[in-house]
Amino acid sequence: MKILYLDCGMGASGDMLFGALLGLAGSKASIIKKINSIGIPHVKVSCETLTKNGVSGNKVFVKIGGIEEHEHGRHCEETRSVDEAIHNHHSHHHEHRKLKDINHIISKLKISKTVKENAQAVYQILAQAESKAHGCEVSQIHFHEIGELDAIADIVGICMLIDEIGADKIIVSPINVGGGFVKCAHGVLPVPAPATTELLKGVPVYSGEIKEELCTPTGAAVLKHFAGEFGDIPQMKIQKSAYGFGSKEFKVLNAVRAFIGEANSLPVSAPCHSGLGIKSLDPESIVAKLECNLDDMTGEEIGFAFETILENGALDVWTAPIQMKKNRPGILFSVLCKTEQADFFAGLILKHTSTFGVRKEILSRYTLDRKIETKTTPYGKIRVKTGWGNKVPRSKAPGSKAPGNKVPFNIKKSKPEYEDIRRALKRTK
Repeated sequence: MKILYLDCGMGASGDMLFGALLGLAGSKASIIKKINSIGIPHVKVSCETLTKNGVSGNKVFVKIGGIEEHEHGRHCEETRSVDEAIHNHHSHHHEHRKLKDINHIISKLKISKTVKENAQAVYQILAQAESKAHGCEVSQIHFHEIGELDAIADIVGICMLIDEIGADKIIVSPINVGGGFVKCAHGVLPVPAPATTELLKGVPVYSGEIKEELCTPTGAAVLKHFAGEFGDIPQMKIQKSAYGFGSKEFKVLNAVRAFIGEANSLPVSAPCHSGLGIKSLDPESIVAKLECNLDDMTGEEIGFAFETILENGALDVWTAPIQMKKNRPGILFSVLCKTEQADFFAGLILKHTSTFGVRKEILSRYTLDRKIETKTTPYGKIRVKTGWGNKVPRSKAPGSKAPGNKVPFNIKKSKPEYEDIRRALKRTK
């Protein structure tokens, strides 16, 4: 399993994530050239390899009409309502765009459908956070032209790089949000600013000694969209690492670190099932199952809870019909997750369902070794998942006579990824 791990110990901004991911992809020059050719109006992206604190890393620069806009300099002014936008120092001679305008720009870029969908999803997350933070409708959120062309370049570039890297799973560290206060159109506000706080709901964060805004709205929105989970670096064989530098200088190196690697076959902390010859590729062969019974929710409400929990990184969610007390038909709502995330998902179940209690059960599981390969077909690139194992217990084999002994039993199965097939079907009719 190919894992991308992002270390956000100094927060995260669009340019920092852009630079870190750029260091993991292929030729930086060719990727920058490709990004500059996709059609973002008046935008030119460049990258310099710098050495800071004895560490080599990437600093990404975005210029609009020859003018550079620093994301950290914008602080929380990336998105704003109409009233906020008029306070911007560029506003007297530039338009302001709504979310539909941003989506239109992205839709016209020469990028893949997947990259477009991801970039538009990040902007939707940004707009929704601003809407909740400032008490206005999403349709009333306006984006400042220069700042947002800069942000479009960051967001689309990040989405292109993540697509290029092709990780099976993205894990993000707890995020250092910084501290102190930041000057916004609303005045001086504590860090994290309101929109960033809204974006980081449900995400593990902390604050250190640095009293500056370290996590920007763009950084938070990108991480919220792409992260499969948040936590410490998993057990993995690191293949490559890279640093993306921020614009400000601190005593501590101001950078996002990115690692790409393969998950180890057997986690040190998990029970070893190698006697069966079927290994656990996931670091979590021990999982938690959370369940509750529901008899007073509509199908729409249950469906929303189902989708919300899956979107937050649960391993699986399912429902089953049951008969409850007082002869009520009901639904058994089940969630499978990592043991260290059980409290988080129990909270989500309690928040998004009508239950007053959640049961927890710790389970162990057997999984095949697996890998995902991208195949080139007449219908485009299709990812194919392959799983394999070597032996099973004789006691589980038909006609077994000696429980506990083993017989060779080669298992191998492959399946194309449904989402890739679906996209190919729509694209090719």
